[in-house]
Amino acid sequence: MLAAAALASCTQDTPQDAASPRPSAPAAPSAAPVDNADQAEQAESEASEATEEPALPAEPAPEAVRDAFATLQATLNDTCTPGAGDCAYFLGRVTRELTELDEAMRADPKGPGHFKQPLADMKALFAKLGTDRSTPHLEKPFTAIVGTRDGINTWMQDHPDDYR
Repeated sequence: MLAAAALASCTQDTPQDAASPRPSAPAAPSAAPVDNADQAEQAESEASEATEEPALPAEPAPEAVRDAFATLQATLNDTCTPGAGDCAYFLGRVTRELTELDEAMRADPKGPGHFKQPLADMKALFAKLGTDRSTPHLEKPFTAIVGTRDGINTWMQDHPDDYR
């Protein structure tokens, strides 16, 4: 009890304490607590914006030719039967892999001239396909899609130093 009374007397302001400023006393808030929370959140948001990494490009950089070819090559033993209802995944994947290989070859430091034959083959195929990538549309040039994939595989196998 005696300790509580001593503690209470230490914490009470005396007239001379009230006149002298306390160095550790917090500044009086200038706005309502809700406003301070909003201001703190805004300051935190501005601080995080200042330290964020620069935005990445909307389109990822094309893959390296070797990587793009490897994913196309993974389709070599795959096929489907047009009209049987099993071609959606296969034809979509092969055309996507060919598109990514085309992009990688065009972006390669050696230049697109280094890959003349496969780029010409893909250009001819893409002209035939147009922009419609629906399964019924892709089933019509099935032979051209698979033939382009297989022809590019043969070309790449004959030119291993061109993509490694």
